[in-house]
Amino acid sequence: MALPGSAEQPFDVEAFLARPLVARVATAASDGAPTVRPVWFLWEDGALWWITGSYSVVSKHLEADPRVSVVVDTCDLQSLEFLQVLMHGRAQVVPYDQDLARRKLRPYLGEDEAAWPTDFTGLAADARLVRFTPHRTVVRDLSKTRP
Repeated sequence: MALPGSAEQPFDVEAFLARPLVARVATAASDGAPTVRPVWFLWEDGALWWITGSYSVVSKHLEADPRVSVVVDTCDLQSLEFLQVLMHGRAQVVPYDQDLARRKLRPYLGEDEAAWPTDFTGLAADARLVRFTPHRTVVRDLSKTRP
């Protein structure tokens, strides 16, 4: 699936976003000040998903202003891989879906849910999901090669 607003992609973005990487999510506070938070995510059906709850400042920001910018990147100094996916769009807080949350957590915590920390097994009470749909995407491969 091609990302919206992206030209020809210099690498397999779908495979890249399937890796257990950290996305940095930027939202605006009510005073307009930017806030950036790291999140684990799931890229599925053209949307980026992450778990949130009433504890999260991001949830509060999204209520006031759904505009979001996200960057997912790598900085591997051994291989000199420097890949970036920058996305801009809108996000909304939606009801918690346990199956989707499990799909999101497996790449980070492993297939054996019994081995997951208890923080991740009892989320449904206060948890919600954020669905971020990008309308513009910039994909860059800034990787280097050694001489």
